[in-house]
Amino acid sequence: MAPKRSDAEVEKWLVSCRRQLHREPELAFEEYKTTARISKWLDQFSIRTAAFPLKTGALAVIGGQRPGPTIALRSDIDALPITEQTGLPFASVHPGKMHACGHDVHMATMLGAARLLKEREEELSGTVKIIFQPAEENGNGAIEVLKTGLLDDVQSICGMHIMPSLPTGTIGIRSGPLMAAVDRFIIDITGIGTHGATPEKGSDTIVAATQMVGALQTIISRNTSPLNQALISVTRLEAGNTWNVMPDRAQLEGTVRTFSEEVRENIEQKMKRVARHTALALGTEAHVRYIRLGPPVVNDPLLSGIATDTAAACGLNVVEPPLTLIGEDFAEYQKKIPGSFFFMGVSGNSDLHHPDLIVDEQAVLPAARFFTELAGHLLRRLKL
Repeated sequence: MAPKRSDAEVEKWLVSCRRQLHREPELAFEEYKTTARISKWLDQFSIRTAAFPLKTGALAVIGGQRPGPTIALRSDIDALPITEQTGLPFASVHPGKMHACGHDVHMATMLGAARLLKEREEELSGTVKIIFQPAEENGNGAIEVLKTGLLDDVQSICGMHIMPSLPTGTIGIRSGPLMAAVDRFIIDITGIGTHGATPEKGSDTIVAATQMVGALQTIISRNTSPLNQALISVTRLEAGNTWNVMPDRAQLEGTVRTFSEEVRENIEQKMKRVARHTALALGTEAHVRYIRLGPPVVNDPLLSGIATDTAAACGLNVVEPPLTLIGEDFAEYQKKIPGSFFFMGVSGNSDLHHPDLIVDEQAVLPAARFFTELAGHLLRRLKL
């Protein structure tokens, strides 16, 4: 059994881990040094790690001496392609790379939970697996972890994301839908190019594209119930390359965000219909490529209830966060395993993905203690 240490010592260690991780961020599937550091720290406390078949990432295993269920906790480990502007003494040393989404805090939290759970390993009736997952930002990491089969025996999974808008000591827990499904669309519009002075001899793809932008919004305002929150954003319109020629091609690109598979399917089908008929009315043609990047995060009610009770017992202020249209590949785990995902307050100065984001490091130890207690409660409750 690992030796127990004071809160001050644990907190000092967690802050040190977090700063080292923050200083050398790595992008998706490039987290080699990050993985090596995590493995070294786990080994420092004699925490077992399972063979991990991916290039990066790690899986800690705690417990198993006494029979019981298997649960999982998850942290993501990759950074964003952003140049840091915080001016912190431990700011990123890699230009164009930054932990602007708080994954350094996530890792430190789960390292803390691993260390604290190791101290009580002999008391655990069951097994806790802690996933340090690569490549959350590109949406593929969770899928790759699931393919390994390492979580096939897991009965529940929980994770977290920092939330700069929430104060330290506050946790956001919501049952049911929490974060949106993330989809991408590309619409290729083809027509007949002609001289800008003779539009009647061609079919204008720019006019078709601009009318399509407005028409797509009617899917939300008139073809989706106001009770079902959803969003369509056209984020790119590209056409033409000179001032006096009407181009024969145009392209729209953007994103769709939804909270249910039914609404998601409805929007995809109506988007294809609107694009096709708007183009046809203007003498052009449209082809829609609809790419599903990730499902919605929908929290298990039982797990969310246990988490709420655990958070209150840990002295955290529990709030119900609003729905967010941001996506999270934690949802991929929830397709296979009952799961719940939480927002941890860190009193941030800016929003996520901002180059000057600074968080309160005093949030790390309470978060680690929360997940430690939550793991114990889940093992006891799921055993019943």
